[in-house]
Amino acid sequence: MMNTKNVLYYGIFLASLIILPFFLNSDWVSVMTTFLIYSVVSLSQDIVLGRAGMFDMGHAIFFGLGAYSTAILNMVYGWPILATVPVAIILPIIASVLLAAPIIHLRGDYLLVTTIGFNIVFTQALKNNVFGITGGPNGIFGVEPLKIFNFSLSSQMSIYYLAFFILLLTLITIHNLETSKPGRALHYLNLDSLASECIGINTRFYRLYAFALSAALAGLAGVVFTLQFSAVSPGAFNFIQSVLFFTIVLVGGPSSIPGVLLGTFFMFVVPEMFRQFAEARYLVFGVAMILIMIWRPKGIWPVKFGKIPSYLTKE
Repeated sequence: MMNTKNVLYYGIFLASLIILPFFLNSDWVSVMTTFLIYSVVSLSQDIVLGRAGMFDMGHAIFFGLGAYSTAILNMVYGWPILATVPVAIILPIIASVLLAAPIIHLRGDYLLVTTIGFNIVFTQALKNNVFGITGGPNGIFGVEPLKIFNFSLSSQMSIYYLAFFILLLTLITIHNLETSKPGRALHYLNLDSLASECIGINTRFYRLYAFALSAALAGLAGVVFTLQFSAVSPGAFNFIQSVLFFTIVLVGGPSSIPGVLLGTFFMFVVPEMFRQFAEARYLVFGVAMILIMIWRPKGIWPVKFGKIPSYLTKE
């Protein structure tokens, strides 16, 4: 269970996010909305990479499936946005299981290279307008806003709070995962997969479980991403995006919620603060990333694994 200090920290963090838009202009509200969306995707990536210890560098696939599901069902088939949400969650789950099942036995670099290949195939399929519904290289534009009880969530502020709600849901989900039997299984699986099998943990099942749960959260984030820009395009879900999500977890700290949030902030918000320096900001940012990994090889906010948390020993 969370101690009082952690509850206080999370309370301050969430309260800050609630009141922050009232002090920002529309451009910065948009930047912070992107931060919230990418935080959800990064936290979902952490389930596979940080908690299950699997090198998945194709996570943008599930993010993209959620986004494209909403855009296609709305623009091609005329579905209301709210009706597309279950599909945007279930389709990435199915895809994650189908893609991961044949390769779940792979380790380290082999799994990493395979997931890169999947991501490249996914992006090329979108660019080639597969089944004539993905819009090709230009993507899909003009997606309708979300309507709830005849109230349209079309303003930048409303999208921000929708993204905030999805982040809150993700934090609750991960907290529940940490205190559950699957969370304990993933922890031991990450520490030593062979030893986990010896004590009766079904390692194949829990690896697929990690992929499915992370894909569901990434797909849900994809819905909000589509609503924010009213459009989707292949470039938003290419291999480079997967590299960014992978890097966020490593830079922030695997299995560390504060670390992943900080990593997302440094990856997507800090560069915007120095936009006036044009391309030079990426040079400075790249150097900063290298120095962080040298000085903090376990991440900005690492998790201490020396002592097993008490909730992991509970039945």
